[in-house]
Amino acid sequence: MKNKAYLLVFNGLADWEASLAMCEIRKQPKYDVVTVGFTRDPIVSMAGLRITPEIRVDDVDIENACIFVLPGGDMWEKENNLQLEDLLYRLHRLNVPIAAICGATLAVARAGLLIGTHHTSNTKEYLKNFVPGYREEEMYVDTLAVSDKNIITASGVGSVEFAFEIIKALDIYTELEKRVWFDLFKNGVIPGGMGYGRKGDFNHEEHEEHEEII
Repeated sequence: MKNKAYLLVFNGLADWEASLAMCEIRKQPKYDVVTVGFTRDPIVSMAGLRITPEIRVDDVDIENACIFVLPGGDMWEKENNLQLEDLLYRLHRLNVPIAAICGATLAVARAGLLIGTHHTSNTKEYLKNFVPGYREEEMYVDTLAVSDKNIITASGVGSVEFAFEIIKALDIYTELEKRVWFDLFKNGVIPGGMGYGRKGDFNHEEHEEHEEII
């Protein structure tokens, strides 16, 4: 079973952008969240959180990967990493979902994974400015998050939508539970007495009542 959910971590990563998505993945017993660094040295996030990567980029087990998540950060605007681009290309060839938000969308663009793929980012101009070879303007979607051909991309202000696309890609909840989840985290709609955590854990009678409302 492909059960490794990989999260790339690096100095200055925008930790909040991927946190909600990784939280939902980690609640599922069948998935293991694994942090990946360019080295095994501890890194410090943009919020000052100290994280020690569990493995390095070249140790990623692509055969058992269920998703690879890349958060934003200033690093993406300053440098590119050929080792990472090669990993993303190999993951994509195996149809492993790749999820990139904010500046991390530059990495998937540089890896050539946006060609012929609907995608988004901070803006179309942002991609053109930092990726000189970017020529996929007609495939750009002006929305907070979009998923196409196992590539999930999101604007830096679309962390809820980013998490939602990841939830859908991994089929974490039922269709109704997904809608309830989005209403909760995006719009603050709290279904009375309803808990959530694992697929199928919701109270279905309350689900039916909520479905009539929405």
